Amino acid sequence: MVSKTIFFPSCLRRAWNLYYFLCCGILAKKGGVAIVQTIDEKDWKTLKQKLVRSKQIPELALGDVEKEYVSSRGVDILRLHATDFVNKRLAPALPKNDGRQTPLKGHPVFIAQHATGTSDRSKVEKFHGIQAGMKLTDQEVSYIVSVILRWIQEQTGEPV
Repeated sequence: MVSKTIFFPSCLRRAWNLYYFLCCGILAKKGGVAIVQTIDEKDWKTLKQKLVRSKQIPELALGDVEKEYVSSRGVDILRLHATDFVNKRLAPALPKNDGRQTPLKGHPVFIAQHATGTSDRSKVEKFHGIQAGMKLTDQEVSYIVSVILRWIQEQTGEPV
């Protein structure tokens, strides 16, 4: 995991811009500085090996329709969708319908969640070591979003 420190531009101090920026992976803001969570190459390879060994997670891939969706919408929109889905469906301590809350089709982020072991809290605990039964922190949400986007990038070749 790599943390990057970036400066908060003054244009982000407006409510909408700040909200948009926060949804795109910001973890904390202190004195105009924000930290963005990403996954490094070593952690990504280790995670992929864990996922391959698992019998629970099938070999999933994005279809042509999903790839077209990714290229037409762009990374920023996908990041917003992923952050929104994770915050609503995964972040609560006891998510509603845990284990059944993430559809297997209909959106590239849903497919990526199943492929990366982030579709429910038990898989998040098993594959990512994030304890179930506790609300996800902003840093954990950002990490999960970065894993999802990394898988989508690998599937499409689009820069994330």
